[in-house]
Amino acid sequence: MGRSDRKQGGKSVAGGSDGVPTLSPAALYEAGLHHLGAGQLLDAQLCCQQALELDPGHADSLYLMGLISLQSRQHDHAVAWLSQAIRQTPKIDYLTSLGFTLKQMGRLDDALAVFDKAIQLKPDDAELWKHLGGVLLALDRGAEALLSYQHALSIDPAHKEAAFQSGLRLHQQQRDAEAVEAFTVCLTQQPNDLTALQMRAKCLRKLNRYPDYLADTERASTLAPADPLACNNVGDALVCLGRHAEALSWFDRALSLQPGMIEVLLNKGFALLQLRRFADAADVYQKILAIDPGNAKAAWQLAHVELQCGDYVSGWARREARWNMPDFSPEYPRFAAPKWLGNEDISGKTILIEEDEGFGDTIQFARYIPQVAARGAKVILVVREALRPLMTGIAGVSQCLAFKPELQRPAFDMHCPVMSLPLAFGTTLETIPPATYLPPPPADRVSAWEQRLGSHQRLRVGLVWSGNPHQGNDRHRSMPLSTLLPLLDLDADFISLQKEPRPADQALLIQQSHIIDVSGDLTDFVETAALISCLDVVISVCTSVAHLAATLGRPTWIMLPYLADWRWLRDRDDSPWYGSARLFHQDASCRYEPVVERVRAELTTAIAGFGPRAA
Repeated sequence: MGRSDRKQGGKSVAGGSDGVPTLSPAALYEAGLHHLGAGQLLDAQLCCQQALELDPGHADSLYLMGLISLQSRQHDHAVAWLSQAIRQTPKIDYLTSLGFTLKQMGRLDDALAVFDKAIQLKPDDAELWKHLGGVLLALDRGAEALLSYQHALSIDPAHKEAAFQSGLRLHQQQRDAEAVEAFTVCLTQQPNDLTALQMRAKCLRKLNRYPDYLADTERASTLAPADPLACNNVGDALVCLGRHAEALSWFDRALSLQPGMIEVLLNKGFALLQLRRFADAADVYQKILAIDPGNAKAAWQLAHVELQCGDYVSGWARREARWNMPDFSPEYPRFAAPKWLGNEDISGKTILIEEDEGFGDTIQFARYIPQVAARGAKVILVVREALRPLMTGIAGVSQCLAFKPELQRPAFDMHCPVMSLPLAFGTTLETIPPATYLPPPPADRVSAWEQRLGSHQRLRVGLVWSGNPHQGNDRHRSMPLSTLLPLLDLDADFISLQKEPRPADQALLIQQSHIIDVSGDLTDFVETAALISCLDVVISVCTSVAHLAATLGRPTWIMLPYLADWRWLRDRDDSPWYGSARLFHQDASCRYEPVVERVRAELTTAIAGFGPRAA
């Protein structure tokens, strides 16, 4: 009898020679798919085998055999079956499954080729572009992965996973403003996505968008009230906003959930420092060191507390922990030669002294260099080029070199970072060397500035209102030029010593007829020193010009934040480091306006006592 097809129960069946109905390959595939979904792998495989006996080229059944092999962790078999299915019909689902399988096997280049082929067949499929991005990411081709995720978003702007992965990559590339937009796409679709919320908060912090950072961290803590890190992040956001007392309660909440968390304790210690609760901050750092004796950051912070409180014996020694901080002074070479910290006899030795922190630090602590030479050592000094002309004339320096990454240093026996010199000399408050080590600026340069400034009929006042914007505490130590405007109606000549004013300050500076702006001609620190020598007083925030002016012995008024840097000690309006310096601290309001009012009053008195200088 011949074979005839007919419908039965809604399924395609075939009549066998014995008259018993036989399911078609399509029906067998559907049955196998049902079995696979139910976790019945053997039944699913039998259905596929029956289908392929009827039609060896049945693509869906070949594909299903690949899925079954994949479920059974038989990846090689899965690749073989899926490849056969694709040769029959290159469907997107087949290619996607093969691509995933190859990726799991670590055959990333092959997986990339498969997804490339799938995209050629369907270039407007956002999901395929996302998959391609995943393979590129596994190949450590992050920039290309980002482009792939972004292309997925151009096809489907609401694609949550592509948006999330884009956000991660953008954050890694420090493109945090774009990353915020990407994570916002995720949160628009799923407002309670804690991971996306926390990542957006992290980016907002990098952008200094602290109110938004606080809002996201508070939302995250609502979603995860038992998560100590969520509590910690709220505290960190409050610290960023200067709300340190409020932050402490969040750090304590985090510590109640998980006592001894180092990250939280570090943040708590920092908040206590900002409140000038020095003893409490020291206790927190001591607690960290009891838990983790090698914690360099805690030791470094504790050292600053000790130095600020005048405990130089412990503070200088403990501050050496900075060399165990991976991000500290990365440009300072890790020399094979031993470090000199004052214990060895250096008579007849060559010692390399090299800058390891900021310009102001180097100016302040280079005062020890003549004492190194006085111990019989030959001194080679390495500083950045802007300082080299100033430092070349220091007594005892046999060679002064400008730092550059490829610098070949002469042979030396030992080295000492500039900031380790106070430790090497066992410095206490009573043994600080005087700031008299710099030679006077060249007379011709001083004369040139005198001529340029003209007749000296009024008090000459140098102004500096901001430091390096990349310095960690800059938002506390610097101020906008507008804050100094109340000084400018006084009967004095004001000269800007401010290098590289920020855009808003530059615009305001141009409008001010009461300030002489010569900063463009301050090509190095020698030129700045020559100009400072022509001034009657320098008013500055805590930056390198303040150190230079005070080292030159010029009257220097330094405006300091509520928590001043450790070098200025506590509750003093003078400095043992600089006899000509006067210190003007913020009060607990942490505002510079009251400081400027006090400076204005003192400046008024100085103007009243000023007598015109002879030409």
